[in-house]
Amino acid sequence: MINDPAGPDPLILKRAEELDALDAILPYDRRDQLAAILTDDDVATLKHLAKEGMGANTLRALASDLAYLEAWCALATGTPLPWPAPEALLLKFVAHHLWDSGRREDDPSHGMPAEVEMGLRSQGLLRVAGPHAPATVRRRLTSWSILTRWRGLSGAFSAPSLKSALRLAVRATGRPRQRKSTSAVTADVLAKLLSTCAGDRLVDIRDRAIFLTAFASGGRRRSEIANLRVEDLIEEEAVRAEPDDPACPPLPCLAIRLGRTKTTGPEDDARSLMIGRPVEALKRWLAEARIETGPVFRRIDQWGNVDHRPLTPQSINLILKSRCAKAGLDPQKFSAHGLRSGYLTEAANRGVPLPEAMQQSQHRSLTQAAAYYNNPDRRRGRAARLII
Repeated sequence: MINDPAGPDPLILKRAEELDALDAILPYDRRDQLAAILTDDDVATLKHLAKEGMGANTLRALASDLAYLEAWCALATGTPLPWPAPEALLLKFVAHHLWDSGRREDDPSHGMPAEVEMGLRSQGLLRVAGPHAPATVRRRLTSWSILTRWRGLSGAFSAPSLKSALRLAVRATGRPRQRKSTSAVTADVLAKLLSTCAGDRLVDIRDRAIFLTAFASGGRRRSEIANLRVEDLIEEEAVRAEPDDPACPPLPCLAIRLGRTKTTGPEDDARSLMIGRPVEALKRWLAEARIETGPVFRRIDQWGNVDHRPLTPQSINLILKSRCAKAGLDPQKFSAHGLRSGYLTEAANRGVPLPEAMQQSQHRSLTQAAAYYNNPDRRRGRAARLII
């Protein structure tokens, strides 16, 4: 927030107090920055969305995107963000964020104007060099559209001109789609991670339970693991490793009620099952940490005390990267999302039918899930072996 010699703007202070009502969702360290950028109507919209039960991750993304849009519009047009946004403003947004790097070298006016770029950087809202990732631009346009609808308005987000501009601009940037994790955490990688937390320290017991739970329950997202609560765990009747072999010993079974996720809502009553070792690891963590209600995975301080607060999604990611380094793996190649892609990749390698794996992972997109299945088949197939 810009310092004013005359003292803080009372309107901004009032807005910051309004944002305090969202302190469980929005990061406190960004409260003052958001208060300086967002309008009173913006804050009212965010509070309404929170009241309506919108997921915390979605609301955080909307707040961040809204702040960026407000700041960009003020710098690019000299006026506040209009509702609804005219088609010309949407096209200007695409032109400022998706452009041809080669053309920029010959034409400095191509793409985002220098004064707009400098203004966004000075506010800490722009860090990338060059054109934005197409996925980022699409996400912000989607957020813009969602916020427009929640205000009871309709915009030009389905206009043919915008769709055409997006398609051509994406082609001009030449940026390939980036995976959330460059490497999948398959069973062999998971075994290396687990070997680094084989001790009896509380942090080892917790991290082992995190990895096994996230992987075995279908490759849960880091936000789902961070938000998991004891109340979401449902004890199931023991099952056998080989269902048709009565000689197999029974294994513990646990269902996880997923609630609201990226692809499911509370009304879906979506669940994932865990059987055997992951259940034992999770129960041991709960017992050792003496957790009976509330968040499952929590912070542990330097003295080994378990906090009442849950781990954040970012903490889950940092824990995985830290364990990668201890296992001799490159932390840059792995992220928490690798547990999700790794689950489907491993299922494909073991011949698990795609619909069965999708039921466990709760993937809605057949195309996305099938991509993990196609890759192992292509490496083993004959199509790439015509000339070897």
